[in-house]
Amino acid sequence: MISNKQLTALAVTTALAAMPLSAIAQAMDATAMEARMLQLEQEMQQMRAELQQYQQRESANAAASPAPSASALDATRVVPAAAPAAPVATLPNAMPGTKFSFGGFIKLDSMYTRTSDGEIADGSAGRLFYFPGATPVAADGNGRSASYTDVHAQFSRFWFGADTTTDNGDKLKAYIEADMYGGGSNAFAGNEVITNTYALTLRQAYVSWNNWLAGQTWSNFQDVAALPDTVDFTGPSEGTIFSRQAQLRYTRGAWSFSAENPQTTITPFAGKGARFNSGADTVPDLTARWSTRGDWGHFTAAALLRSFRYDGDTETGAALSVSGRFNMGANDDLRYMVSGGSGVGRYLGFALGSDTVLDEHGRLHAMDGYGGFAAWRHAFTPKLRGNLVYSVAVLDNDAALTGYEVTEKAQSVRANLIYSPFPKLDLGVELSHATRRIENGEEGDMNRLHTHVKYNF
Repeated sequence: MISNKQLTALAVTTALAAMPLSAIAQAMDATAMEARMLQLEQEMQQMRAELQQYQQRESANAAASPAPSASALDATRVVPAAAPAAPVATLPNAMPGTKFSFGGFIKLDSMYTRTSDGEIADGSAGRLFYFPGATPVAADGNGRSASYTDVHAQFSRFWFGADTTTDNGDKLKAYIEADMYGGGSNAFAGNEVITNTYALTLRQAYVSWNNWLAGQTWSNFQDVAALPDTVDFTGPSEGTIFSRQAQLRYTRGAWSFSAENPQTTITPFAGKGARFNSGADTVPDLTARWSTRGDWGHFTAAALLRSFRYDGDTETGAALSVSGRFNMGANDDLRYMVSGGSGVGRYLGFALGSDTVLDEHGRLHAMDGYGGFAAWRHAFTPKLRGNLVYSVAVLDNDAALTGYEVTEKAQSVRANLIYSPFPKLDLGVELSHATRRIENGEEGDMNRLHTHVKYNF
């Protein structure tokens, strides 16, 4: 804002600069000086009037355009989810009041693996993380040990979220998440010879409206919050319910219900370990979940109901799962999961067993399976923690139908130490031992030293 003194000084300076030398000489005369001062005062009053008019116009414009509301400001403000989120530019088509966030992590995995009875195929899932069905087996004395080192960053991931609360109080959320796993095969993206290029993988993509959710995310039959703190991607894989798939879910209080994408895995009659998928299912997989939590931890019970269909024949299956975490003081907790039932195959242990088997007449029969894990976590210091984990799965095969080349049992034990020099940086080392046995008695084991560097952002 220009003050009156500044206006006067400006007017005087301007006037003097514009005067010719003769006028300056005349200014020495008192009468001429007095006349000139009167002229300058008139010019100053005129400038003051023009300034007041300008201020009045600005005030009128401000009144016509109200200040941005809090909801409008929220549209450009980044709101963190579980962790501080990086800034995201405002999207032009977003609803008013939408809050954007994004995050993820960079993860480098380095593994030295030794198997007792054969080699895990290069580039396959078992070389990237613990995949129970990939542990090679052989009859006593017929196997040959193999060892190899793998280093990759495929499990690095990122996510993007948008959250909106409408004027009516409705809550809308959109979420999408991806990593570079690419299904475990880089055949179409690159190779380890030169580029180490990997394909993008869709992990989650869903939208929710108040109590409803539609899209792809973790199965409602799975308790993600119970998973142990491991260096490996999943750790106790054989005893874990693990599935991400498209679904429609409704949540109210402690209860949630879902209808999820159906897919049937089938072992042919006397198929010698072969397996194929049926795309003929018409009824979605149905789940129900109840959970409770408090300072002591959390507990969850879930049920699964399935309908299988192939070549005109149908079968049903059902399974239960209980899981949770129990806090044992400030530095210790126990995490667990126990699951089992009929037709649970593709949900348990990365599809360690099949959902169904065909008999000699082509009829479907649901197969039983059971599994679980227990994990103890201890914090030695605020920066150093460790975990001890045991996991097992047992499949109740009808060998007369499946043959004797299918997995009967798989189990693993692992111990790790994870050091966090900074809150978002993890340096981990993990030792694991796993075994797998098939129905004919052949078995094998795998030992792995696994390290990682993981930075969350």
